[in-house]
Amino acid sequence: MRAANPEEFVCEPLVPVRGTAQTAAMARGEPGLPDAFTWRGTRYRLLGVIESWKTSGPCRSGADEIYLRRHWYRILTEPRAILTVYFERQPRNRKRLKARWWVYSFRHRSENGRTAGPGPADGRT
Repeated sequence: MRAANPEEFVCEPLVPVRGTAQTAAMARGEPGLPDAFTWRGTRYRLLGVIESWKTSGPCRSGADEIYLRRHWYRILTEPRAILTVYFERQPRNRKRLKARWWVYSFRHRSENGRTAGPGPADGRT
């Protein structure tokens, strides 16, 4: 059976609303997840973080070191959605140096707050 509300993979930049970064995270050396941002012309408000994680990778210059690459967050928003967003610590595209926050995937939430298919509604936190 196909999920009625599938996760959509998008990989598009989001634009944080100025002054809404979570400064406590920044004091710990982590990116300040924005409490509000614009994506695809819609302003979203952060309601909560479902889960967060980090990914790392090898040095791009060939050295034998591992670097933290991205901070990931699965978030609840208003308007009703569950988004997976990430912060790229070292932008790869020189033309888009300011594009550090990205929407990786998107899923609409139903009126009762549940989603269809695998994801946060399946008991994972």
